[in-house]
Amino acid sequence: MTVAKAFERSALVAVMLVLAACNSAPDAAPEATLTPEQTQGQAEVKPSPSSSPAPSEPAESPPPEAEPQEAPDEGAPPTALEAATTVMRALKNGNMDTLASWVHRDKGIRFSPYAYVDTTTDPVFTADELKGLMQNPKQYVWGQYAGSGEAIKLTFAEYYKQFVYDADFFNDAEKALNKGLGQGTTVNNINEVYPRDGYDFVEYHISGVDPSAEGMDWRSLRLVFERIGQDRALVGIVHDQWTP
Repeated sequence: MTVAKAFERSALVAVMLVLAACNSAPDAAPEATLTPEQTQGQAEVKPSPSSSPAPSEPAESPPPEAEPQEAPDEGAPPTALEAATTVMRALKNGNMDTLASWVHRDKGIRFSPYAYVDTTTDPVFTADELKGLMQNPKQYVWGQYAGSGEAIKLTFAEYYKQFVYDADFFNDAEKALNKGLGQGTTVNNINEVYPRDGYDFVEYHISGVDPSAEGMDWRSLRLVFERIGQDRALVGIVHDQWTP
């Protein structure tokens, strides 16, 4: 073999080896894999403003509010003691309009100077008559004085001072419902005239005004109310005091 032919053969073999190497190369280079150290070194990606925030833990529910207590009914009728307080305040102040507003519309109000209620002779007045009675100069017979038996002939204003508000019952008296506190020699028939099944009375009692009298100047005032359903109407004012 000549030198020229040997050279050509070697060149041909080299070309074939190059072609074979090109045909055996992969189509695409594999993706690079990051090591753990490279991963830790990457910058933390922050969410954009439009990204939804991570859900937070639900807040504790506030304790349920206590149910409000039912307010008292302002339109509820007064009790006998409440009614008596209003009437006694009117008597203390001489407020005849307020007093008249409590008087029974049909039966009126009876005034008794002593514990014994006389349904035949004790004067009875309507609410309208009562309003102007303090200024009325007319004298009425209210019964008989205990001991002498003389007629009690007085104007209402005079009777009021002697047999209605003759002591400070509003401020100084002991008070009781349907119970007698003062007892003298005069018969007390209040429960016969005003039976307990239809009436209430509130007694205001002062055991004495002057200490030197040793209790012989005690006095009571009994306010009598008729029960009309849940309402009440004033039907009697019974005065009582020590009698010989």
